[in-house]
Amino acid sequence: MVLAMARRSLEQVRMPDVGLAELMGADPDRAERLVMRVADLRVDLSRQPVTDETLGDLVEVADACGVAAFRDALLAGDRVNRTEDRAVAHPALRAPLGVAMTVDGRDVGPEVHRVLDQMSALADRVRADGRITDVVNIGIGGSDLGPAMATRALAPFAQPELRSHFVSNVDGAEIAAVLGRCRPESTLFVVVSKTFTTVETLANARTARDWLVDALGEEAVADHFVAVSTALDRAADFGIPADRVLGFWDWVGGRYSVWSAVGFALMVAIGPDSFREFLAGGRAVDEHVMSAPARENVPLLMALIGVMHRNLLGRSTKAVLPYSALLDRFPAYLQQLDMESNGKSIRIDGSPVEGPTGPVVWGEPGTNGQHAFFQLLHQGTDVVPVDVIGFARPEHELLEQHDLLMANLFAQVEALALGRPDAAEPHRRFAGGRPSTVILAERLTPSVLGQLIALYEWLVIFQGALWGVPSFDQWGVELGKELAGSLGDAIRDGSLPVADPSTAAGLAWYRAHRR
Repeated sequence: MVLAMARRSLEQVRMPDVGLAELMGADPDRAERLVMRVADLRVDLSRQPVTDETLGDLVEVADACGVAAFRDALLAGDRVNRTEDRAVAHPALRAPLGVAMTVDGRDVGPEVHRVLDQMSALADRVRADGRITDVVNIGIGGSDLGPAMATRALAPFAQPELRSHFVSNVDGAEIAAVLGRCRPESTLFVVVSKTFTTVETLANARTARDWLVDALGEEAVADHFVAVSTALDRAADFGIPADRVLGFWDWVGGRYSVWSAVGFALMVAIGPDSFREFLAGGRAVDEHVMSAPARENVPLLMALIGVMHRNLLGRSTKAVLPYSALLDRFPAYLQQLDMESNGKSIRIDGSPVEGPTGPVVWGEPGTNGQHAFFQLLHQGTDVVPVDVIGFARPEHELLEQHDLLMANLFAQVEALALGRPDAAEPHRRFAGGRPSTVILAERLTPSVLGQLIALYEWLVIFQGALWGVPSFDQWGVELGKELAGSLGDAIRDGSLPVADPSTAAGLAWYRAHRR
């Protein structure tokens, strides 16, 4: 009855009786009081439609839903992924050596650090090998989005002589384009698939293998491939020796896996030392989550405000707007993290949910979005809460341009909040009252990126606990996978009967035109 309890508690939350502009004007101290700190992140909640009473009531909702107990159970290694009977222990991946992290009563820390050391040794060899100029990560979902986003975000910290590429789409156009930019003798492929059976990943991996073998022969596979998998036998059948297979565990969910060997391509790009700084950044947020009182727990407060928007105010979408071109893949990464976790209509106990759950998450970097969809944000009929992310110091020397970028950040959140309601002409009026959370840090370093990712991980986990949904499975994608497998046979030979007449007609057209 977690969600029902949350709904009853939510109905008692005291919302402000004035608009956001009036709220901010009447309480100027909120500009300091509602600015929170977590590690190196400055999180400004002052442009959210909340008062101290609102936040206090929301924290009581978290108490009523047992969020703290759920957090403690997760960190204790309990099997909180009940639909798959697994622990959710990705925080163990960023814990320092010597800090016990248990799964089913066993300390997994030594094993985690053994794999981390194996990754580091192999990454150092690749980085020191002057023959390798291109690293191609082949994965999909969490095996692609995390390392691709993070490698792009930390490009200023990467080894200049190494180019990173990421292939996920089974559309052959993607891998064909990547292979067209590489040379077989100087390319390393990283195949990321826990079971080494993921259809899209293996299709791309076989294409890469054929390309390599055609140029260099069968014996080259062992030197030009690394596997991130638990299936040593399947990797061996592919031609990858055991000492080039990096393992991880079933308590690491795909969308929470960038901290594991899934992040090997990232480690190769930025180096083992910077990768460990990335882990330390995530750990700093874990320590905040474990120790901060609820009223000062930043991911929890952000989660509660998100539930307020979704369940009390009926806002079904949320935009994430990084004012950093290096974070251009961050919104896409958060789409999977949030929507695959909490896009659920069934609760953990199998009963239907009683209200809306996860929002539609989307976004683009500023200032590009300002010339695309910000019109809707400012004057559209839907109110869209936004998270805005910016940095004081860029990783380049064009400081005047960076000042212009940040001027746009501050101008947009002010315009969203305050609007211009008194313009003489109606079409020039802005109602204002559009809420935002502004997250600032000094620089986008490996540690700060780790902090940002962990911040949103915990936000999503807390919201799942508030809604009572199983945040760590993704059964909603299984049916499409099953149908794609059977329809592949129908495409190849036309022998398999197709029950849906629309699908049958579409397949017949495709078979007639595909060559």
